[in-house]
Amino acid sequence: MSKGQSKKKVLLQNTLMLYILVFSSYFLSFITVPYQTRILGPDYYGRVGFALAFMTYFQLIIDFGFLLSATEDVAKNRDNKKELSKIVTSVNIIKILLSVLSLFIIIILCATIPRFQEESSLYILTFLSVATASLLPDFLYRGLESMKIITVRTILIRLFFVLMIFIFLKDKGDYHLIPLFTMLGNIGAIVGVYLHAIKTVKIKLVQVNFNYLWQTFKKSSYFFYSRMASTAYTATNTFALGLMSSLGSNVVGLYTSADKLINTAKSGFSPIADSLYPYMVKNRDFKLVKKLLLVLMPPVIIGSILVGIYADDFCALLLGGEFREAGRILRLLMPIVVMAPLVYILGFPVLTPMGQSKHANLSVIVASVFHIAALGILLISGNFSVFTLCLITVATQFIVLLYRVIVVWANKSSFINRSGQISSGNSR
Repeated sequence: MSKGQSKKKVLLQNTLMLYILVFSSYFLSFITVPYQTRILGPDYYGRVGFALAFMTYFQLIIDFGFLLSATEDVAKNRDNKKELSKIVTSVNIIKILLSVLSLFIIIILCATIPRFQEESSLYILTFLSVATASLLPDFLYRGLESMKIITVRTILIRLFFVLMIFIFLKDKGDYHLIPLFTMLGNIGAIVGVYLHAIKTVKIKLVQVNFNYLWQTFKKSSYFFYSRMASTAYTATNTFALGLMSSLGSNVVGLYTSADKLINTAKSGFSPIADSLYPYMVKNRDFKLVKKLLLVLMPPVIIGSILVGIYADDFCALLLGGEFREAGRILRLLMPIVVMAPLVYILGFPVLTPMGQSKHANLSVIVASVFHIAALGILLISGNFSVFTLCLITVATQFIVLLYRVIVVWANKSSFINRSGQISSGNSR
């Protein structure tokens, strides 16, 4: 087997493992969400959805872009165990400090603001569930292009959550159990994965000086700004709906359920981009990108059209009769799924090896500014509704895609030349 074929085999294996990891999460959600929606109904499911949307901001703070910056560092130092240990240690120290700061802020909010006092236990449990998820060292195994271990251990632990939900979630008042069991499952996954990292990968917790921590933090800050900006058209939507008390928790529940289906579909393309990113940084195989898009786009378009046509029946069948109206929301959001593979792949996997990684961030920031401005106009003008919110969300996603397409097109000479170089290099 040639060196080029070997690299592509590793890419394929890790893409497969990432798919299994991501889809196990969404498959288990696919099993449990319909059960949750039927037990809780739109009202209580909306409360859980609002709490998750609110905690997404804190999850972004804790993650702080390390999934990209630390993955790149690990990929560049994969054979240096000492440096890998320093990377893992510094990332963990920073994440723990950010978690403590975030928890302190949440406790203050729950103690001082009536809107949060009512469900303080729900918010704290939900925060702990997302904080523990952020402590999983995905960046280490993605950078090493060795996803099998973390995939197997994480799936086994997540099964715990599914079993506990079916056993104990029996009434609307049990909705606190959802973040509780999520947190316990995440803790189990953390223990299992780090035992492997210490024993097999030979990662150790080592002493790192303040300057190293600061450089790690500083390098990741640019990725953090991009991810924080993207929240403007993800979690902010649910958060804004929840704050508009006149709309009621039912509307939040309907939107949350439709949004979860959209995110499940979008996440189908995330493993491709995540595994492609370190591969492209090293190999700049742009021809592979073209082939991937040609294979992906036709079935995505056809599938999105079919789901859009039967959206009402699809939501009623999957989520329960009370969620039939979520089909209207799902139908409006379906163009996001069509754009998703292009947005993912034309982001860091393509722009970084082209030397244009800053535009992957800037595209999100520009689109987020548009989204916030449009959201403000809707609120001020009295035209804010779940349907106008869907329209500006689709427009925001389109701006991200359009920006990245323009940058790729403007630098197509680099795209073509480097493709040619790689091609000739592989043929030798």
